Amino acid sequence: MSPLVIVNLVAFIGIIMFLARFRRPKYSLSRQVLLGLIAGIAFGFAMQFIYSGSPDVMSGTLEWTNVVGTTYINLLKMIVMPLVLVMMIAAVVRMREVAALGKIGGMVVAILIGTTMIAALVGILMASLFGLTAEGLTEGARELARADVLYSRQEAMSDQGLADMLIRFIPSNIFLDLTGARPTSVIAVVIFGILFGIAALMVSREDPEKAESIYSFVDTVQAIIMKLVHIVMALTPFGILALMTKVVAGSNAQDIMNLISFVIASYIAIAIMFVVHGLLLRLNGVDVLSYYKTVWPVLTFAFGSRSSAATIPLNVETQVEELGVPQPIANLSATFGATIGQNGCAGIYPAMLATMVAPTMGIDPMNPSFIAGLIAIVAIGSFGIAGVGGGATFAALVVLPAMGFPVTIVALLISIEPLIDMARTALNVNGSMTAGVLTGKFLKNLPYDAPESSGEPQTAAAD
Repeated sequence: MSPLVIVNLVAFIGIIMFLARFRRPKYSLSRQVLLGLIAGIAFGFAMQFIYSGSPDVMSGTLEWTNVVGTTYINLLKMIVMPLVLVMMIAAVVRMREVAALGKIGGMVVAILIGTTMIAALVGILMASLFGLTAEGLTEGARELARADVLYSRQEAMSDQGLADMLIRFIPSNIFLDLTGARPTSVIAVVIFGILFGIAALMVSREDPEKAESIYSFVDTVQAIIMKLVHIVMALTPFGILALMTKVVAGSNAQDIMNLISFVIASYIAIAIMFVVHGLLLRLNGVDVLSYYKTVWPVLTFAFGSRSSAATIPLNVETQVEELGVPQPIANLSATFGATIGQNGCAGIYPAMLATMVAPTMGIDPMNPSFIAGLIAIVAIGSFGIAGVGGGATFAALVVLPAMGFPVTIVALLISIEPLIDMARTALNVNGSMTAGVLTGKFLKNLPYDAPESSGEPQTAAAD
């Protein structure tokens, strides 16, 4: 290890010790996360400025700072599947009527898919407004090598239609899906949890003597899981520090400059969708400013981690404790939102790519039939997109072949994926929370046995 790497690591440890001083009750998690975000960006830019000509020092430093970020992400991954399983079982057991569960799930999915269709339209319009096209993008050796890999993935998916996609949702081995081995593992665990909860609910009705034991067991397991979640969440500022350091220091400025128009158009489209979410909330009586102030820590974490699935614990906690969303609704919206109807990764991104490729195929991207067909394919393809970094690439590999388009452009844009993917992930997570809040407003009179289930989302700030 070179002396310069040691100096950098000492500075990094010093920043961690500085952040640790703010772990006091008077400093909310949102403030701690914000400090971690700012510190990570500043440290990353300092690394870029000082060691731009010393890649060995840069990589050596990031190798060790990544230990903190990767450990944090691994801890989150560790609790995601158990949390999803327990949340789904608890959501069903708390319901007095199975029909109510169907209404909640249907409403959540409808909102997620509806906003994804709007996101696709926004992506089409922004790509057209900026005049973005796949023509003129240089295919160097690096991009062509990536394209070869993507083509092989496309061939592996070419025979998987809508029927195959639906089949992949059903778990054949729940223990395999609990490892997250498949892109649809989260949905599979959700389905198993719902079925397990329905079975527990039926047993409690058939044998009232067992009902109390079932409810007590579910509440106890959920309390233990949530305590584990709080332990991991306490490490968020340090995880964000390491993750942002990696993103900023590891970005290739030349790649970003070559496709700056695409970056700008993507961020504007994402910002527009945040406004759309705000309008939907405002039309249903929610104080938008207070809402965004409340969910800021969740969006910040999603931005840094690039993982909708890893954000599920903080997502649910914020919905229930800060926004007043009933627990069953928060459970469903957070877990469904991690794999269904992702506004950024499954909506904006594939729609923009298809719009860029269309002119090279002799198609007018503003033709109404093209727009309608693309939005429909995006809506269908948004089911089961993995809620982790790279999920947008998977979505593009579903949508582009369905439109009859090549996937080469996906390889061309991989260089700048991390920069855009951070904001897309934040939008995905905000879409799931918006679905939870709106569902709580629409279905406020459904019967559930959760003490916090007022059905009225609160707008108190997180601070």
